[in-house]
Amino acid sequence: MIGGLGMPELIIILVIILIIFGAGKLPEIGAGLGKGIKNFKKATTEPIEKKEDEPEKIEKD
Repeated sequence: MIGGLGMPELIIILVIILIIFGAGKLPEIGAGLGKGIKNFKKATTEPIEKKEDEPEKIEKD
């Protein structure tokens, strides 16, 4: 179960998506979703890069 959804609910959702977008658009939608998830994972796992134009913070003693 995904988030409280069982197999029948997932099938109904997929059928509705198929009816709305049509079979021709599904590969494009899947590719877009895959790229979005990949970019999100990349953004959350990459270390934060320091901007060169940003001045360094000086710690006060």
